[in-house]
Amino acid sequence: MKHGKKYSEAAKLVDRAASYEPAEAIALVKKTATAKFDETVEVHIRTGCDGRHAEQQIRGAVVLPNGTGKTVRVLVFAKGDKVAEAEAAGADHVGGDELIPKIQNEGWLDFDVVVATPDMMGVVGRLGKILGPKGLMPNPKAGTVTMDVAKAIADIKAGKIEYRLDKTNIIHCPVGKASFSEEKLNENFDALMEAIVKAKPSAVKGQYLRSISLSTTMGPGVKVSTAKY
Repeated sequence: MKHGKKYSEAAKLVDRAASYEPAEAIALVKKTATAKFDETVEVHIRTGCDGRHAEQQIRGAVVLPNGTGKTVRVLVFAKGDKVAEAEAAGADHVGGDELIPKIQNEGWLDFDVVVATPDMMGVVGRLGKILGPKGLMPNPKAGTVTMDVAKAIADIKAGKIEYRLDKTNIIHCPVGKASFSEEKLNENFDALMEAIVKAKPSAVKGQYLRSISLSTTMGPGVKVSTAKY
């Protein structure tokens, strides 16, 4: 794969063979952010889990202390007094059955996170084929199926992110923007890693965290030492 000049220049800063301490890796990743927009800093964690087994699945959520730097649009499926509660808490869209054809037939997807009260999951279930593959399906483990919609919205707006294994047993998560200070990125990274270490399934044999790398949207990967985890 041929990379552009900026990428190649940024890649020269990184020793591909080295594993850096988290703080060093974050400082380096900030230096590799050369795009014209504020790049997202992402963490990629290769695990020793086998996601084909339910008892080795990882899924959860964590509130990053400094947020993600992104404005998150929240859609809430609710009824009764929960509609007003969701609106008061700052939900971008709130509704019920009437949203189903809008999403199914019109392809409306102007939201980043979906929250639902448990009594609405029958309705939301009809959107499984659309929301599932996009990772938008509400889930109790991620705190997005709840009666406390106000808290769910507040957490999401404050920088709550979801982590889960992909098909190759890797977890991909944003930990902020390249414009964030090193200190803020370090705090976010630590919060995420603490949550993932705690989420280790007891069924996993051998090494749990096989490799960790950090990168910006357009930049090269920087390997992070797994020693402390």
